[in-house]
Amino acid sequence: MRKVILTAFLFGSALVANAQDGKKVRLGFKLDPTIFWLQPQESGVERNSSRFGVSFGLMTDFLLDEDGRYAIASGLQISTAGSTLKYEAGKGLDAYKQAPTEYKLKTTYVEVPFALKLKTDVENVAAFWGQFGTYLGVPVRSRANVVGLNVNEDKVNVLRNIMPVNIGLQVGAGVEYPLGDKLTGLVGLTYRNGFIDATRNGKWDDGKVNMNSFALNLGLFF
Repeated sequence: MRKVILTAFLFGSALVANAQDGKKVRLGFKLDPTIFWLQPQESGVERNSSRFGVSFGLMTDFLLDEDGRYAIASGLQISTAGSTLKYEAGKGLDAYKQAPTEYKLKTTYVEVPFALKLKTDVENVAAFWGQFGTYLGVPVRSRANVVGLNVNEDKVNVLRNIMPVNIGLQVGAGVEYPLGDKLTGLVGLTYRNGFIDATRNGKWDDGKVNMNSFALNLGLFF
């Protein structure tokens, strides 16, 4: 997993560095405290709790006008997502489905967001921004603590039982504030609603389970 993350960050850094030569790209770093939750869509599966995690990585604004009011917001980030789900007997992974079982899932995704970003045209003071778009995530690690009537196992590798991609809706808004000649701080809120089943239905027999999140965005543009 470390090699995958390192390769992804090196690729993203090189891409952005090349684009910055044209003065049409803003580059920054972000750290987003995030609440993640898995949302079952069918009976037989219940969410017992959400998961607090962190998303971090690169922010990139590809500017569409000279004033920077319109941009394509993208980047590269790592998100540690998950939730706790309780399955009734007959559902869940084959090794544990004989009795009601609880799975505390923790999945790490490498993600690329893609959104249209609009910002107010205000110089030297706070500027408000909003964005609407999507994202693509690929799981690189997934573990589960499994607790049931006759089982209590920690850090069970369930990566092969997780869908290999995650795509969804992304909506966000916030404020940017200049902190110097070239440094700009960013604060905002972002909601994500997953479109794709996060757990493979053929493995879990759980219908559709969406991965959703609500994040506090904290970042710096350089």
